[in-house]
Amino acid sequence: MSSPLPPFDQRLWRFPDGLVRPGDRFRASVHLLLRDHGFLRLLWTNTHPVAPGVWRSNQPTPRRLARWQKMGIRTVLNLRGADDLGAYALESAACAALEMALIDHPMAARKLHPRETYLALLDIFDRIEQPFVMHCKSGADRAGLASALYLLHVEGASPDTAAHMLSLRFLHLKQTKTGILDAFLAAYAADHRATGISIREWIATRYFPDQIRAGFKPLYRFG
Repeated sequence: MSSPLPPFDQRLWRFPDGLVRPGDRFRASVHLLLRDHGFLRLLWTNTHPVAPGVWRSNQPTPRRLARWQKMGIRTVLNLRGADDLGAYALESAACAALEMALIDHPMAARKLHPRETYLALLDIFDRIEQPFVMHCKSGADRAGLASALYLLHVEGASPDTAAHMLSLRFLHLKQTKTGILDAFLAAYAADHRATGISIREWIATRYFPDQIRAGFKPLYRFG
């Protein structure tokens, strides 16, 4: 069966300068709905509270961003990072029009980052204006780990409590490759039980991604 859209690398489906050409908004919306699987998220938003003034979600549409703005949301933390594709073009344009701050901090769902990436996220949590929503594509994995880190760093939650942010309730599947995020939290939990170390200090001094990767074996290779 042929693809409903031309390949990703055609300029028609990329928006390096934002939505500036005639028809850009329509093409970006088509890209969001089909290539980015946005049609699955029209009714399923995977939006949940994390802490007072903090929510998690999957990729929002401009219409959902407008609803958030009416709820009083001031800031959107985009864990997918900035790119030139339809979802980001629509999101950045909508946030600008709605006067919502948009912070881009790319994270991965199936691999671990250097410590600087996680420390930078904690720095964002220290200064971000609330109320805010953090999101990735599905709201299951990257948003789950970021939510756990928020609870640990800002709310002083226990590792066991924070670990609930990565669960089947949010469609996170720990038995797949995304379980590397659970292994990250489990490694911190073990050190915290022994020493009481804070999440920031642990990431800065005792987080060794190669060791976590070596000890992680997914039960299923998909996901």
